[in-house]
Amino acid sequence: MERAAVFDVDGTLVDTNHLHVTTWWEAFRQAGHRVPMHAVHRAVGLPSADLIGHLLGEDPDRDRDAELSAAHTALYGQFFDRLPALPGAGELLRHLARHGWAVVLATSAGGPELAALRRAIDADDAITATASADDVAAGKPAPDPVRHALDLAGVPPQRGVLVGDTVWDMRAGRRAGVRCVGLLCGGLPRADLEEAGAEAVHADPAELLAALPDSPLA
Repeated sequence: MERAAVFDVDGTLVDTNHLHVTTWWEAFRQAGHRVPMHAVHRAVGLPSADLIGHLLGEDPDRDRDAELSAAHTALYGQFFDRLPALPGAGELLRHLARHGWAVVLATSAGGPELAALRRAIDADDAITATASADDVAAGKPAPDPVRHALDLAGVPPQRGVLVGDTVWDMRAGRRAGVRCVGLLCGGLPRADLEEAGAEAVHADPAELLAALPDSPLA
């Protein structure tokens, strides 16, 4: 493979962002924190520890953070058997794989959560590798997950494209030196994605697939 398409998963390929918002909000509520849902939405895409720190401020009590993260995981896990793929997600990955792209997932999900996401996408035959946040020192918006994905594909940054739905994705891709495509299906405004580094913005995977000839993934 000479080209790599690096995909975020939550909110990009699978319609899970609002599930994350609701379950994080409930986890915070159970712990006695009142965090507005709009603030949680803006933080989705960060690794769990970073999300908690971003919303609550830096807290030296890491045991408390672990309890919050565990509560979110338990609440979100109730939806594993019915996570919905976004329109065109599997078709987009298979099309790129057929046309010489190494398709790599870059996600903070792991274990049963990642397995549930891959079942929803239903395109394992098109996926070359998965770069987990557990494999790097820092998650998005640090460039480490994107660089790790490129290493797994054996592709330099100038031959890579990142597709994501959050400002954290765009910033990570820009810092890693790849071209970035933003999707609106995660719920963030076009202007936010463009300001963070998106070269092109589309509604969802289906629209990106239809527009491939005029996109960075041409």
